[in-house]
This record gives sequence, C-alpha cells and structure tokens, in this order.
Amino acid sequence: MAEFVMKDLLAKAGRDDVEIESAALHDDAIGCDVHRGTKRELSRHGIPFSPRKAWRLTAQKAAEYDLVVGMDGANMDDLRWLVGAAERPVCRRLLDFSPLARDVADPWYTGDFEATYADIAAGCACLLEQI
Repeated sequence: MAEFVMKDLLAKAGRDDVEIESAALHDDAIGCDVHRGTKRELSRHGIPFSPRKAWRLTAQKAAEYDLVVGMDGANMDDLRWLVGAAERPVCRRLLDFSPLARDVADPWYTGDFEATYADIAAGCACLLEQI
C-alpha cells in the first residue's frame, strides 16, 4: 500500500527523481500480488496500482538505497538484522516522519485497511515534505 501511496504523492508533486519499491522481509509473501483489501482501499482513494509479485529484500539490494522504510517495530528489527552494521542504509519507521511516531496499523492482524491507509497516507505525506 505504501509503495503506491508514495508513488501517487510523488507524481502529484511532479517528483520523478525518487525511486520507490516495496519488498518482503520474509519468504511467505514471495510472489504474492497486492492484497485484495489493499487494492480495494487504494481504489477507494483513487490511487493507481499495478499487479506485482513480492520479492525478498536482501542486504545487497538494501545497500542500493538511501532510505529503507519499515512499517512497524518488527519490520525495523528485521531490517536491522538483514542489512547488518556494515554499509547500512538509513532505516526508518514510516510514522517516525510524522508527529504520530508509532507503528502503522497492520491490516494482516487488524483487518482494518482503512486505518492502515490513514497511517500510510499520513506517514508518506510527511516523508514527502522531508525529501
């Protein structure tokens, strides 16, 4: 969801100088498309999305980025372990860019894609202001 929200915000701001990709941190999501609840929520807000297949982030790939953004504390722990201490890209939790400074509500557990969208939209808007 965050990938498409951020891409939409960047397009509306006329920013084509930022590359956005999303990746899985665990093998269970590899090859999966965007969740139907995410598609429904993005459609509700008029945000374009395309089919995709999840791929697993590696330390080598993470090192190519200036910033790697996680959604919650568990993501951040996984990211820190994955990228290690050497040549670590900047890893930040999305809502730490906003006044909310907390985890994004995970719809996998809550089933509330609307709350997740609200968190992601807030975090992405604040991130855009800072880049």
